[in-house]
Amino acid sequence: MFTNNQRQEERTGKNGTPRLQYLQELVSQFQNATDEETKERIVANLANFAYDPYNYTILRQLNVLELFIDCITEPNEKLVEFGIGGICNACAERKNAATIVEADGIPLIIKCLSSPVRNTVNYALGALYYVCDYNRATREEIMKPEVLDLIERYAAAETVSVSFSNLAKAFLDKHVHTNT
Repeated sequence: MFTNNQRQEERTGKNGTPRLQYLQELVSQFQNATDEETKERIVANLANFAYDPYNYTILRQLNVLELFIDCITEPNEKLVEFGIGGICNACAERKNAATIVEADGIPLIIKCLSSPVRNTVNYALGALYYVCDYNRATREEIMKPEVLDLIERYAAAETVSVSFSNLAKAFLDKHVHTNT
C-alpha cells in the first residue's frame, strides 16, 4: 500500500521514528555492517521501501539507488538479487530512472539478465522494461542485438519460467513490436 503524509503519521505515532531518520539508520547500518547476512537483510529491507513513491525523494537524498547499484556489482548473489529488486521497484519513476542511468546502472542491469538466480533475472527484466525509454542513449544501450536476443529467448522459455516469459514478452511488446 502506498503511503502519504497522513498515513505515515498515523502509522508512526507521536513517538515513532520519522521515515527519513529510519532509512538513514538503515543506510548507516549497511555501511557499518561487517557480515554478509546483515547486509543482505538491510538491502532487502531498503528494497521493500523502494516500491512506494512516498519514499522516492528520501531514497535519492540518501543515495540508496546508488547503494543498490553497488550491490549488483557484488559477488554475493543475495546482495545482487536485493539490489536489482530495489532498482526494479524504484525505476518506474523518472527521477529514479535518471539516477540509475547517470550512475551507469544500465550495463549492470543487463548483466543481471544472465544471473543464475530467477528473482534477479525477473527484476532485471522489469527494470529494463521501465528504463528503456528514459532517453535515446539508454534505449540504444538496451536494444543491442545481444540483449534483445537474450530477452527473446526468455520470451520463448515458457516451460522454464512463466514469469521470465511474461516479462520478456511485455518488454518486447512495448519496446520492439510497437516499433516494427
